[in-house]
Amino acid sequence: MSNQSRAELLSAVTTAARRHHAAYTLFNQTLADRLGLHPTDLQCISLLGLESEPLTTGEIAKLTGLTSGSATRLVDRLERARLVERRPDPQDRRKARVSLTTQRNAELQAAWDVPGHAFVQALEDFTDEELAVIERYLQRTTEVGSQQTERLRTR
Repeated sequence: MSNQSRAELLSAVTTAARRHHAAYTLFNQTLADRLGLHPTDLQCISLLGLESEPLTTGEIAKLTGLTSGSATRLVDRLERARLVERRPDPQDRRKARVSLTTQRNAELQAAWDVPGHAFVQALEDFTDEELAVIERYLQRTTEVGSQQTERLRTR
């Protein structure tokens, strides 16, 4: 057990989380620069890769926190960059579904190969129980971040 008080531990976790966020934001910017993309575009590609089905531009707007106009421009940029494609929605022909293409997969994989391995290696020293706590922390702080983003937008 640590000799730190709960307040000290909470402060240490908060400080580490802020440093983590800053480091990952800088990493995201650098990786996006390397690929000739905007950081938001790179995050959209990452989020689309987590989805099981193609999304509408409106769903992408909700997922990324962008306005519908900004999401449309983002999808336009990604389409020009040959990273996504639009296809008619089978249920509603007025809408289009956006999915990742495979045209630049090799380039994206190559760019992510070394950092992806490094991030996995960073987790190797943790026990299964610790990994479960880390996952729970990340899920909870993701939810809080989404809630606070919505709160700030609606003020």
